Amino acid sequence: MDCTVSLVLDPTARNRPAEEAALHASGPAALVDILGVTAWSVSDPVLLKSLLNDPRVSKDPRRHWPAFINGEIQQKWPLALWVAVSNMFTAHGQAHDRLRRLVSRAFTARATAAMVPRIEQITTRLLNRMARTQPGEIVELRETLAFPLPIQVIADFMGLAEETWPRLRTVADGIFDTTLTHQEADANSAAMYTILTSLVEAKRSTPGPDITSALINVRDDEGDGSRLTEQELLDTLLLIITAGYETTVNLLDNATTALLTHPDQLAHVRSGRTDWDAVIEETLRYASPVTHLPLRYAVEDLPLTDTIVIRQGEPILASYGAANRHPDLHGATAGQFDILRANQQHLAFGHGPHFCLGAPLARAEARAAIPALFDRFPDLALAVAAEDLEPVASLIVRGHRTLPVRLRPAA
Repeated sequence: MDCTVSLVLDPTARNRPAEEAALHASGPAALVDILGVTAWSVSDPVLLKSLLNDPRVSKDPRRHWPAFINGEIQQKWPLALWVAVSNMFTAHGQAHDRLRRLVSRAFTARATAAMVPRIEQITTRLLNRMARTQPGEIVELRETLAFPLPIQVIADFMGLAEETWPRLRTVADGIFDTTLTHQEADANSAAMYTILTSLVEAKRSTPGPDITSALINVRDDEGDGSRLTEQELLDTLLLIITAGYETTVNLLDNATTALLTHPDQLAHVRSGRTDWDAVIEETLRYASPVTHLPLRYAVEDLPLTDTIVIRQGEPILASYGAANRHPDLHGATAGQFDILRANQQHLAFGHGPHFCLGAPLARAEARAAIPALFDRFPDLALAVAAEDLEPVASLIVRGHRTLPVRLRPAA
């Protein structure tokens, strides 16, 4: 593999706009360093969409990434868990089809619609709790709304006991923290599997109306009747947590931050010139909760241009954040938050066979929480300057360490 790296991705995400601009300037695909692994970052939205739907691009490192097959990745890479799991996230072809079939029945439109009343109930309870604060008091919005809403929804969905929530949150956050050493990441992964193993044991003993109980017993009615293996079961539960928790936290965070830092845009939705769905879709485009998603692999040589060829076995990084803000798709205003934008096209939930099954659930949570927050607290304002908000230490997701706000002006 040509090791001429155009950019070393910053694991702390301190200067993401400059990083995205550098990717745009480097062409449709550029070699980047992602914590010591060289991969092709694809930020051109048209090319990325094409590759996400191309059967010559795999997500299975056991079959298509020589460095993983040789054992190099497991021994040193802090993000090894992201590619080593055995679930539909890392499956390819028929294996992916089988696993997606087994899981998708829990994510139907009917199943999501059935969860909306519970999402609204949780939202109302959290807002009621926030309303007890005194005028002018600073509230940490990630702690009071953005974190507890999705973690309670996922806990209900999976049948997780309330006493496990704090530990689950800490460990889930660690999976996305790209400043951990390899040893720290391994310890964090082990802690997550301890939680998941205990959950499966509890549900085998006492099943409930939750996805964990359903996945324990699910069979492939369209294939050979097989069940999930034990590792596939644990890793599918892990996928539900990582896809349904941290990303939704950051969607709620980013939408709130964008509206508070763009009062003209908030005025548009309050005046009825557009709706809250436009706010959510523009947030997904402008501040995609997932910025870089590791990894995919070339099954064969992939000529992209006259000068760029991704060779067989080389890893590919889907750079969703840069693609969603690409000027070729959204013009000179690609880097601006504009809820009246005619074209709100984005790839925040991926594309093709691996399109996120949880996308309707994430949107449902945002539709419940964001309008209710601004209706309940019309004077909501940031408690610090926007430039003082620190990013989550992750090159995978986009959000803030904290989001301090004032719900009401001081008395």
